[in-house]
Amino acid sequence: MTTHEMDRGDQAWLHMDRPTNLMVVDSVMWFDEPLDWDVVKSLLQERVIERFPTFSQLAVKHGTSVRWEDDENFDIGHHLRHVTLPAPGGRVELEEFMSRLLHHPLPVERPLWEMYLVDGYNGRGSAVISRIHHCIADGIALMRVMMSLTDDPNEAALADVADAATEHHHVGPIGTLGHLAAGVAGGVVGDVLHPSRIVDQAQDVTAVGKALARVLAMTPDAHTSLRGHTGRTKRVIWTDPIALHEVKRAAHAGGVTINDLLLAAVSGALRDHLIAKDGKAPDVRAIVPYNLRPLDKPLPAELGNKFGLVFLSLPVSVGERADRLAELRRRMDALKHSPEGVVVFGILDVIGHTPYSIEQIIVDIFSSKGTAIMTNVPGPRQPVFMAGRRVRGTIGWPPQAGNVGLGVSIISYDGEITVGLMTDDDLIPDPRPILDAVGRELDELMHLCNAVPVA
Repeated sequence: MTTHEMDRGDQAWLHMDRPTNLMVVDSVMWFDEPLDWDVVKSLLQERVIERFPTFSQLAVKHGTSVRWEDDENFDIGHHLRHVTLPAPGGRVELEEFMSRLLHHPLPVERPLWEMYLVDGYNGRGSAVISRIHHCIADGIALMRVMMSLTDDPNEAALADVADAATEHHHVGPIGTLGHLAAGVAGGVVGDVLHPSRIVDQAQDVTAVGKALARVLAMTPDAHTSLRGHTGRTKRVIWTDPIALHEVKRAAHAGGVTINDLLLAAVSGALRDHLIAKDGKAPDVRAIVPYNLRPLDKPLPAELGNKFGLVFLSLPVSVGERADRLAELRRRMDALKHSPEGVVVFGILDVIGHTPYSIEQIIVDIFSSKGTAIMTNVPGPRQPVFMAGRRVRGTIGWPPQAGNVGLGVSIISYDGEITVGLMTDDDLIPDPRPILDAVGRELDELMHLCNAVPVA
């Protein structure tokens, strides 16, 4: 039997599962044409199951630790579900079907992942929904694993993502969402941090000490209708594709980054929502994951998690769009010089060494410091294909720990941007107005940037 102890940081994610917030990475990709599911199954078996043992292993508790052990009864068929969308099978039907899955935990008696092979998308197309437990891997690892399912399984597509990740003004530094599996370890929005820079900052003892003190002293986030006790029912929705070149042109004209524009649009949409619901709109914090795993190193067979977190205060309280965008840019610039994410990575490892009851208290304390989980991911800049069919679009969400009830995901792929929300029904019964407001805010910000540079 192949067995090894689960890394303590990964154990922390395993133990964070709650009925109201499962630690599952949920993602979806869609195709205009039908997929050959036998081919998809073969690709999964050959390129994922046989290469990465944790996809065929059980998480087995031994006292205070957890070990990965081979599932002697493993059958890939136990992890695949074949379904058909109800007519007309459009985006709304796909959103509703995926939303119904979100409160279902992965069976602990099997390896912690599953996929839904969906027919009937827009009548004759297909979709692939993946649900992978966070303890298996972070998003950058999942991206590379799932990239092997494309028809050109070499690292060309990954290199394309890496190039995009380090390009100034692009959607994010290092992605977390492969074109099949959404990653939790999203790039720090914007070109904020690069792994080599992070290592340099981590060696600055004074800076690390200050970052640790800031994180530990951080008070709970502002009390708004976006925060509270989460329930079991979740919902996911996403936008029509947004032309990346138009956003990039506006960002360049305004002297800001694409990420500045996108996050200012999200901030404006949350402002509208809070004023309508609460009558006031204080700043709220976003918890932003980013990758700490070098892309030029081989991916370990055992996978695992290697990412940090930073807390970004969104300028929701700022009323004027130009001022809100300028303030967002200022706050983003400040994050570029902070080792905060490395500090939180170390805290996650410490959490994995604590007793379960203490761990839950720590998770609640940390989750109380933010209102939303936010990821921003650069996907391939060119179209990719799986089983001979072109991937037309993709979106995914990281899990939300504790009582966090809002997830915002932004992905670029093949010249387009998609923005998605994951919301808790008890806190946000109807997220559609928020998503619509993101689109309106982005249009207004682009018009503003094209007219005059941001101060």
